[in-house]
Amino acid sequence: MVMRKAFVVVFALFFLASSVYAADVAGVTMPDTMKAGDTDLVFNGGGKRTKFMMKVYAVGLYLKQKSSDADAIMNADEPMAIRLQITSGLVTPDKMKSAIDEGFENATGGNVAPIQAKVDAFTAIFKDLSNGTVYNFIYVPGKGVEVYKGDNLSSVIQGLDFKKALFGIWLGKKPAQNDLKALMLGK
Repeated sequence: MVMRKAFVVVFALFFLASSVYAADVAGVTMPDTMKAGDTDLVFNGGGKRTKFMMKVYAVGLYLKQKSSDADAIMNADEPMAIRLQITSGLVTPDKMKSAIDEGFENATGGNVAPIQAKVDAFTAIFKDLSNGTVYNFIYVPGKGVEVYKGDNLSSVIQGLDFKKALFGIWLGKKPAQNDLKALMLGK
């Protein structure tokens, strides 16, 4: 009987311990939680971006509470984040900038002009990327999108309009990749 109780306790501890480990997204470890200002965010979902059968990056979405409503997420003026990790040495700064520019074009329905200066400031962070580079795009209402490369704050880009377009790259009507959108939404 003592042995059985010990087994149950060990099993329970193992189960609890495993629940605090990070999510595995396409071989990349994503944390279960992130912070946006003083707000705790939870991992909503994530996946890998592929191009020509090659893994380009892994990306994860973090929200205050889990949601599968892309429009509500994009339009919400509340803390949230996207974590992106480059997973290929073949990704160059020019290719990444081009892909992000295309994403903003798609997310804004071709009307990127009102936020073009913000997009230019954002894409500048990709000038020195390499395999394994981690970016965190953390939206804090009233402040803007905090753009981190690794643990270093690179810039803060103000405006809900920019945040909507940025999140629209992956969650919009014309996302970077449909199955990736579904995975980020936890589907």
